[in-house]
Amino acid sequence: MTGITTITVTPAAAAEAYSRTANGPTSGATGTNFGDTLQRALSSAVAVGHDADTKATQAIMGEGSLTEVVTAISRAELALQSATAIRDRVVQAYQDIMKMPI
Repeated sequence: MTGITTITVTPAAAAEAYSRTANGPTSGATGTNFGDTLQRALSSAVAVGHDADTKATQAIMGEGSLTEVVTAISRAELALQSATAIRDRVVQAYQDIMKMPI
């Protein structure tokens, strides 16, 4: 049975991550622009959805466990909700920009 991983964030780790973000991308970072970052996020969300579909299919065929199916579906639901929230924010930002006087 697989468990859900827990990530502990300390204040020092959060400060370090913030400073890396504030200083811009490092030389080892891939996808340095917003479009690449958005593309990676969408690809990840699609992969999570495919994983949930695969787990559900395996469970229907009697090969998977119910816990794995529920976990995969929960992750897919969270990814979809996140993608929807981001889309709504981008559309709202676009509309706000379009309302600005020139």
